[in-house]
Amino acid sequence: MPPEVTAFFDEATNTISYVVRDPAGSACAIVDSVLDFDYASGRTDTRSADAIIAFVQEKGYDVQWLLESHVHADHLSAAPYIQERTGGKIGIGDNIKIVQDTFGKVFNEGTEFQRDGSQFDALFNEGDSFHIGQMRGDVLHTPGHTPACLTYVIGDAAFVGDTLFMPDFGTARCDFPGGSSETLFNSIQKILALPDETRIFVGHDYKAPGRDEYAWETTVAEQKALNIHVGEGKSAEDFVKMRDERDATLAMPKLIIPSLQVNMRGGQMPPADEKGDVFLKVPVNKL
Repeated sequence: MPPEVTAFFDEATNTISYVVRDPAGSACAIVDSVLDFDYASGRTDTRSADAIIAFVQEKGYDVQWLLESHVHADHLSAAPYIQERTGGKIGIGDNIKIVQDTFGKVFNEGTEFQRDGSQFDALFNEGDSFHIGQMRGDVLHTPGHTPACLTYVIGDAAFVGDTLFMPDFGTARCDFPGGSSETLFNSIQKILALPDETRIFVGHDYKAPGRDEYAWETTVAEQKALNIHVGEGKSAEDFVKMRDERDATLAMPKLIIPSLQVNMRGGQMPPADEKGDVFLKVPVNKL
């Protein structure tokens, strides 16, 4: 039986979080949760996470996993907050270590910041599997947007994070440290090699020109036929040229500075000072 998927759309960051349930029982996973953050005031809010918590508690679901597709640069993860209230293990790709090393230097974190992925409960590699109740999930390593990007294939559903968007919007940018358009193209081929009927659930949607509604579910067949960046058998050479030229015109995500500092810590804030106050750093001319 295919997993039951419930989406939660956060309009402030255009992020879609998912609750993925084993239809044979109450076990579920939560994919790419959001901690609300107002950059101007430096204040956090938990309304998005609370909506997911309320949903799983009302349904009587057993949260077994809190899965991160990668270290997000456009929103803060609420995984630890949700974990405290529902349980479950926090998982991410093993290459988080590369991301931690890169951005540990960018943010001058010093030796006290562990760069071994120990902030997470599970580190996944290509070919690893896990279970949500009786339902198996398989891990594809799909880097390019970041070195640690994963696609979680659970039954007939693939959760691709930022690797692919809806077919009319295309693909992820590759200009963050450790990103590569050539690597992304190869990663996308892994996803497109899944069965045509595989449901694809994307991590963000921005309403492509001419579309009035947000959307987040498509299929492998639709991506192969219609994706404006990689569909219809577009070549790797053409993709790399398009992606690199497009990325050179893009501004940094507005929440990249707080997001990276929090998400590379598994969703935890940096350590508080002796007064209990928490501070985020703003690196100058580093990104």
